[in-house]
Amino acid sequence: MTDRTAHPHLTRRTLLAGAAALTAGLPGIPRAARAQTAPCSPGLAMPSAARTLGTGSAAVTVSAVGLGCMGFSFNRSTFVERKSALRTIARAVDAGVTLFDTAESYGPWTNEELVGEALRPYAGRVTIATKFGHTYRDGRMVPGVEDCAPASIRRVCEASLKRLGVETIGIFYQHRQDKNVPVEDVAGTVADLIREGKVQRFGLSMVDADTVRRAHAVCPVTAVQSRYSMFSRECETSVFPVLEELGIGFVAYAPLAIGWLAGDLNEFTRFTADNRPRISLFAPAALRANGRVIAALQDFGRERGMTPAQVALAWILAKRPWIVPIPGTTKEGHLLENQLAGDFPLTEADMAELQTLVDAVPVEGLPDFMVRHPA
Repeated sequence: MTDRTAHPHLTRRTLLAGAAALTAGLPGIPRAARAQTAPCSPGLAMPSAARTLGTGSAAVTVSAVGLGCMGFSFNRSTFVERKSALRTIARAVDAGVTLFDTAESYGPWTNEELVGEALRPYAGRVTIATKFGHTYRDGRMVPGVEDCAPASIRRVCEASLKRLGVETIGIFYQHRQDKNVPVEDVAGTVADLIREGKVQRFGLSMVDADTVRRAHAVCPVTAVQSRYSMFSRECETSVFPVLEELGIGFVAYAPLAIGWLAGDLNEFTRFTADNRPRISLFAPAALRANGRVIAALQDFGRERGMTPAQVALAWILAKRPWIVPIPGTTKEGHLLENQLAGDFPLTEADMAELQTLVDAVPVEGLPDFMVRHPA
């Protein structure tokens, strides 16, 4: 039976206070500090230390929870000092993270440099994923204008290799579709880069099932990355069936709805140099109204020794064995908290209870989040 009292007072605040344990590496964290849980019910995906994205030559085994690195230098309020960011990324490796997600557009360009510097000592032990496809003017990304011409893909690849300081890119995603370039041409170009040893695997982001099928026919796709969380589930019907059919993995970005499901934000939260104020989900009135959602997650988690963030991540891990969430954080305590989500396998009864919760509680500002949230 699941121990429901392992962490009666576990919160993000207490995890931050315990971040020093992570500084010494996970071996310094007593196993007793983790919940003792029963195996998942049949039919649910079992959390584990590693998961496989893709099949055959396109397969890669990575940690069950990765790290989205965008927030270290792009689209979030106060960016941490470089030294602190480098340390946190290194701590992620200590915590068992092996999948790190960046993109040329994050910064732009500076995030790749940061991630490359931080992970250079761990070459061969981690998978770095980056992305191509956007255009830039005067040092800024031009929204909605994509460039996935073969020559442009090659140019971005060479620049990313240099910024990351690596000889080959672990996963090279098409960040957004270019309506002027058939996905078959994109896939063919990446296939050439794989043959040349400059890229190891091919990925797609925010695409439909037909695009996945067409691209995969030219170059095996390792993973599709899209927004996915308890309250953003359109992928379950739009692309999950084809991913399951073709043996393609799924990487979930914004699994905590850019911090909302972590339970730290309220109507008094103020954002600076951040993209969230443009999204109605993060308006003060919406955060106040949606406190009932966080309260419900807290009630569910309290009985199981879980924080709201761990509930949200454990829910994702239970959905499919080929899904890897990549929550972003700049704090070591939150990093540890997210990684420990894999220690809480949910039962069928747990998932049914969460489904009832999701269906019953209205969310203010959710449609706007689903339409406007960038990545």
